[in-house]
Amino acid sequence: MSIDLKGKTVLITGASSGIGAACAEVFAGAGCRLILAARRLDRLDDSAARLREEHACEVLTTALDVRDRPAVDAWVEGFDPAWTGIDILVNSAGLARGLSTLWEGDINDWEEMIDTNVKGLLWVTRAVLRGMVARGSGHVINIGSIAGHETYPGGNVYCASKHAVTAIGRALNIDVLGTGVRVSSVDPGLVDTEFSVVRFHGDRKRADSVYTGLEPLHGRDVADAVLFCATRPPHANVREMVLMPSAQAAAVHVHRKS
Repeated sequence: MSIDLKGKTVLITGASSGIGAACAEVFAGAGCRLILAARRLDRLDDSAARLREEHACEVLTTALDVRDRPAVDAWVEGFDPAWTGIDILVNSAGLARGLSTLWEGDINDWEEMIDTNVKGLLWVTRAVLRGMVARGSGHVINIGSIAGHETYPGGNVYCASKHAVTAIGRALNIDVLGTGVRVSSVDPGLVDTEFSVVRFHGDRKRADSVYTGLEPLHGRDVADAVLFCATRPPHANVREMVLMPSAQAAAVHVHRKS
């Protein structure tokens, strides 16, 4: 049994590309009203125009850096009353930077990952969650990672940030117990998005090598899992879903065709 999301208001961070953009697509297809946030407003506006045309849905876009706590608070508090009742929050904004040993890592990369993956998720969730708790309903869905369950060589700080996302989700489930709010996490393995290009600072050749010899997940695969979480009946909650390509058994165990 699944619930009908038609008319529900969904806020998606990191919605300009990859998993966030794919989530916008599936929720638009489900008849939801969308609030799309990311740093690249031009991409958001292009996506919004297409979604309005293809799905006849309402879409609100905004340029937002989730690392900027005052901006996040001001943005949520300044919503038009027609958009204040956010039913579903998808925390998709996140990134990896570098793949180095701890002593060789770039501290600027560390700060960007921690500020986006951990603090940014906290700022947005806190700003939106207060309204959900007051209304007695809502759903927070975090995009985590297999890196939130395992570690791998060179993944030190990124893995730490995603372990934090896992811990925040588990703790938040305790915090909201009895409030009518649900918290889920969808934790994918290898996904073919801009993730590796960002991690390797634009080195496309190195990024492409991550997926050589296998079929990774695609953004739509993860978005479908997010939609599954969101459409469970109120008495059921998918606390954590680990989603892997068939060719990947663990963070560092991948089968590549020769």
